Amino acid sequence: MTIEAGPARSAWRSLFGVPLLVAAAFTVLMLVTAVVADLPVRDPEGFLGPSYVRLPLMVLLMIAADVFPRAFARRRNLGGFGAATSSVLRTRWAGPRLAVAVAGLGTFYLAYMSYRNLKSFLPFLRDGLTDPLLEDTDKWLAGGAYPADVLQGLLGTGFMAEVLAGVYMLFMMFVPVSLAAALVWSNDLQRGAWYATALSFNWILGTASYYALPALGPVYADITPFYDLPETPVSALQDTLYAERVEVLANPFATDNVHGIAAFASLHVSIIFTAALMAHLTRLPKMARWLMWIYTALTMLATIYFGWHYVLDVIAGFALGAVSVWLAAKAVGTGRKHFPARTPQAEPDVEPDRVTTGA
Repeated sequence: MTIEAGPARSAWRSLFGVPLLVAAAFTVLMLVTAVVADLPVRDPEGFLGPSYVRLPLMVLLMIAADVFPRAFARRRNLGGFGAATSSVLRTRWAGPRLAVAVAGLGTFYLAYMSYRNLKSFLPFLRDGLTDPLLEDTDKWLAGGAYPADVLQGLLGTGFMAEVLAGVYMLFMMFVPVSLAAALVWSNDLQRGAWYATALSFNWILGTASYYALPALGPVYADITPFYDLPETPVSALQDTLYAERVEVLANPFATDNVHGIAAFASLHVSIIFTAALMAHLTRLPKMARWLMWIYTALTMLATIYFGWHYVLDVIAGFALGAVSVWLAAKAVGTGRKHFPARTPQAEPDVEPDRVTTGA
């Protein structure tokens, strides 16, 4: 059935009650692990700053992009730009919509921050690496060669290296921007909650996969197949992550960095596949769906080409992304059958946002 969002409290609770509880439990697990293992908890910084700064900033910028054009279009009828802005904020961003956005952001932040810390704890808690096993599997699948060598031979190490480096690095912006867009721009609050929850579940399931089969990845296990690659932002990032690994292993309390190297499964692939699958299931415009599937394919190639991941890591990434989407649908009470065959028209601002719940 379809119900109108009532009080803000019930709207966010109906959508993020379960996901927020799961993310909070994951955070508790991380904190208990830190205490028992005597390891520091860090808030990892990206190139846009700490996650507790960049994620709310992204949402605020998206809200501004949502509000200001509407206010500008109505400024004459509502007594000026200031009055129009205030009116749009009251009608679109009071109550359920804002509460859902905050709950979604909180769910994602708890899952992501806990994931980064548990990933950093990995070398202190798990002995042994499965890189030799994964490398042997790679060579068997590629007929005795390194898959990265095969791709580099087919695609070259010039222009395509730059293209794939750009594809790989785009991930850093894609995740926070797509999260903010889902929580802010979608007129279907449940649809945005589904995506935000699926992203959060990727971090949780990805952490479990890291502990199940700890591995560094091809470029760190054997750099030989990657000597011919040019200097790119990807190679710089690989060097940075290795330097941070050395710092953390030497003394985790003497650095604010976290250990950020793990191969199985590929969360680059799982996250982008999650976004592409969501675009398909929610019937986004055909162009958007095609672009997401192309982005997924290029991301898969980039992770192997640059030696971030083994082939099995990529396969596991697809599986992890699919499971995350399915679990998120269960958690927020939605599913494919609840979405129309085409993208609905935006509802008038004066109407309340709608939350669809499976029944």
